[in-house]
Amino acid sequence: MTDGIPAAASGSAPTPRIDVVGLGPGGPELITAETRKLISGAGTVYLRTTRHPAAAAFPGATSFDDRYESESTFDNVYRAIVADLVAAAHRSGTLVYAVPGSPVVAERTVCLLREDAAVVSGEVTVVVHPALSFLDVAFTRLGVDPVTTGVRIVDAESFASSAAGERGPLLVAQCWSRAILSEIKLSAELPSGALVTVLYHLGLDDEQVWEVAWDELDRTFDPDHLTSLWIPSLAAPVASELVRLDELARTLRERCPWDRQQTHGSLARHLMEESYEVLEAIDDLATVDRLLNPDDGGGGEGVVSVEAEERAVAHLEEELGDLLFQVYFHSTLAAESGRFTLADVARGVHDKLVGRHPHVFGGVNAATADQVAANWEASKKTEKNRKSVTEGIPAALPALALAAKLQRKGIAVGMELPGLDDEVNHLAIGMTEVAGSAGSAGRTGLSGTTHEERIGDLLFSLVNVARALGVDPESALRAKAAAFRASVEALG
Repeated sequence: MTDGIPAAASGSAPTPRIDVVGLGPGGPELITAETRKLISGAGTVYLRTTRHPAAAAFPGATSFDDRYESESTFDNVYRAIVADLVAAAHRSGTLVYAVPGSPVVAERTVCLLREDAAVVSGEVTVVVHPALSFLDVAFTRLGVDPVTTGVRIVDAESFASSAAGERGPLLVAQCWSRAILSEIKLSAELPSGALVTVLYHLGLDDEQVWEVAWDELDRTFDPDHLTSLWIPSLAAPVASELVRLDELARTLRERCPWDRQQTHGSLARHLMEESYEVLEAIDDLATVDRLLNPDDGGGGEGVVSVEAEERAVAHLEEELGDLLFQVYFHSTLAAESGRFTLADVARGVHDKLVGRHPHVFGGVNAATADQVAANWEASKKTEKNRKSVTEGIPAALPALALAAKLQRKGIAVGMELPGLDDEVNHLAIGMTEVAGSAGSAGRTGLSGTTHEERIGDLLFSLVNVARALGVDPESALRAKAAAFRASVEALG
């Protein structure tokens, strides 16, 4: 791959070539003379999209607008465009590919084109030509020097991840819908009363630049693909709080005598305790939610105090924090011994989840939750080189939770479990049999199994009934035990 022009070997056919040009940020008057010359002299011209003010100046060009209709995600659109361009270059020898703005500013197709195997190997030459970008006009209108102010440019679609840890200033490109603006607003915090600047249709006759209150960002106007957002500063982002927690874990290891003595093994029981406390807090909040939403099938009365809801929410928040610190502490211990870091943990789970969601990030189709679960199990089995989907399930799980998990694994690989009616009938017969043989010492009179085996069989069936009804058996039994505990306490 190169941005220059390689010399073809003597007597050989010329290497297919793609000239990538930009149409500038506004109307045809902002297109460079070099771009006009390349397009007018080319036999084949492709536009990424005709949804650009300057595209009308080239009515004979072929656009990829149909790809936006036929593909399910933007990433699929961009990859399909690159594949089409490479194939067209092989057919025609040379072509011009025109993109909105500048080819080197927020243009995903150009990045993918440069990474394409045919380009990297030299089978196809890509030459990228400079053009005016929306950044030039934006910084002029804002009166901002991006170098001295340290501006960060982010894409609206990836704002939540790209802006994590940033304090501003930020220029957010391609804010093309109110939904996108809502996502931006929900994933960042600004100082109270903060204003941000909307840059609309820069370089066009209807260009507008105005300030809007952050709270009103997604309520006062209809943006489009030529809308950008200037955010002078953000409040302390989530990432900064995570960094502070990481620093605290390391500080405690250095200065606290108790923390210095801890190992992965000594912390294991604390991790288990914190996990159970999180589960308890989830149950408390679930109880509040059932009371608040009796029409959702929870059977509640629709009455709960504001204070009770606030306590339940605060309880879960606190317990999640305690559990999160356990992750940080274990990662700190591992980093000290050179095994892995917190960043490795975060990166590993991120990449694993991306790989296990090919229906989101790849070309795999999964229209239902069951299909997602089946794909997940197949991916996990291949990834970890496991002989069975049951490998990796802790045998020390609570028995009801273990049975429920094993049943889900069985269904994921195609096993057919008894239906709800069959299991209910099995339970009725089984309980009658158990009651009739209660006086026998070791074995039941009918099936020849021990009481322990028979009860285990019936509990396993009951777990299957719970699964069919969408009930978590472990949570259900904990809730019943908590209610019984309250009854016992009431008696002294």
